[in-house]
Formats: sequence, structure tokens, C-alpha cells
Amino acid sequence: MTTSNTGTGDVDPAVREELARLRDSIDNIDAAVVHMLAERFKATQQVGHLKAIHQLPPADPDREARQIERLRALAENAKLDPAFAEKFLNFIIAEVIRHHERIAEDTVAHHPAPPR
Repeated sequence: MTTSNTGTGDVDPAVREELARLRDSIDNIDAAVVHMLAERFKATQQVGHLKAIHQLPPADPDREARQIERLRALAENAKLDPAFAEKFLNFIIAEVIRHHERIAEDTVAHHPAPPR
């Protein structure tokens, strides 16, 4: 499967078909990634509410370090660049912490602590 050499830029129909098949697969994977991230954020929102109610800090550096180490190992086993996987997880962690901070602020605003 190669492109023709006619100089017109025409692409062999078999190449177009293979590109379409691969792109459909990529589109399906992208959809799955979005749905998995949505499920992950539903769970982390629940964690954020639990932390806010119990006045726990939004960030947990020890857990984050363990998660990064775990994800790097998973990436290596999957033949994915561990540095890329770490950057991706750090991006997600930053967003989760931002959500947890907002949840904590909202919880305090709507449910102030009783006077001591």
C-alpha cells in the first residue's frame, strides 16, 4: 500500500481505507479516554467532599508520589514513555486539587464550623 507516483497527490484507495480504519480506532479510544476521565473525576469529586467535610487538606503529596511511581511503572510495562505518563498524571492531579480546593471553599461557605 503506497501512494501513486502520478504527481497528482492521488492516494491509493487501499491506503485511504486503512487510514479510515485506524482513525476510527483512534476516535473510539479517544471516546473511551474521555469517559474514563469523567468516571475518575466523579470519584475524585466524592473524595473532595469527604475531605472538605472532615477538614482534610485538598492535596495529599504522599499519595500523589505513590500514584506517580505506580503510573510510571504501568507506563513502562505498557511500552509508554514514563515521563509522558507522569506529565499526564500531574496535569490530572493539579485539576483534582483545584476541584478539592473549590469544594472545600464551598463547604466552608455553606457550612461554617460551629464556634468553639
